[in-house]
Amino acid sequence: MKLRDFFDSLIDQGIQKDPRGVDAIKELLQERKEKFEKLPADEKEEFDIETLSNPYADSRLLHGNGDEEIVSILAGIDMETPELLLANTLKSMGKRIDAVMTHHPEGRAYATFYRVMELQADVLNKFGIPINVAESLTDTRMKEVGRRVSGQNHTRAVDAAKLLGIPFFSAHTVADNQVTEHLQELFDTKRPKNLGKIVALLKEIPEYKDATATGVGPTILIGSKESRAGKIFVDMTGGTEGAKEAIEKLVNAGVGTLVGMHMSEDHYKKAQEHHLNVVIAGHISSDNLGMNLILDAIEKKHGRLEVIECSGFRRFKRS
Repeated sequence: MKLRDFFDSLIDQGIQKDPRGVDAIKELLQERKEKFEKLPADEKEEFDIETLSNPYADSRLLHGNGDEEIVSILAGIDMETPELLLANTLKSMGKRIDAVMTHHPEGRAYATFYRVMELQADVLNKFGIPINVAESLTDTRMKEVGRRVSGQNHTRAVDAAKLLGIPFFSAHTVADNQVTEHLQELFDTKRPKNLGKIVALLKEIPEYKDATATGVGPTILIGSKESRAGKIFVDMTGGTEGAKEAIEKLVNAGVGTLVGMHMSEDHYKKAQEHHLNVVIAGHISSDNLGMNLILDAIEKKHGRLEVIECSGFRRFKRS
């Protein structure tokens, strides 16, 4: 397949599993197009055209013209200059590597990744928080994250990819959407009664089973095995952790347990304060699950792809 076809399929899969729904994404993109058409000429020149068809600021084709033939990729969770140099070394040893796939964003995808957090407002609204409150909380947190990343040296890895002539792309929210949908559907179907059963269900999934074997499996952060789960909220997409103030709102809306990738100390203290059960599925293992699900979908559509594991990624295929 061509690199552009591969990447477009990644975006499409992200849209198909977006918690806002496909129709909402189509409406979002249409609104962007209408706003773009009304911009003055100088602002159109500065506009990021990619955003008219790609709703995910953190999932981008970072280097490559799109016409490259893709048979084999080097894939990992964090792919930066050392991993790109590794790709170049493997190529010099005769290993075919047509592109490098990173989960965590680099380049422009990292500089603007906080923009995908807007989807968190819709997720919170689905779980009972009024949309005006959800949007206010999310907007404040987005600005905070934007300030935090603005001073970073965003282009280091992309510069290396260009110098080495290696096609490079990121798949962040498009993969995280897969995890959220997959686990929320699992818990909604199985309806585990307590936190112990939540952890047991997670450990049946290959990515979490593998993480358990290496000492970083699912764990109960707040609560006990016997703690009743109540309403379960899977929080694994939207760029990064949302506003800690949302925790109280979720509890008031009836959420009993949050299942997430990770949790900061401030969020942990707020969850404790409001007696919210918390199960941490695992960060890298959850990223693995999302990447595997999206690669499964790509292979189903385009045919077999050789995936070389790297930087914390383990390929588990599903039929």
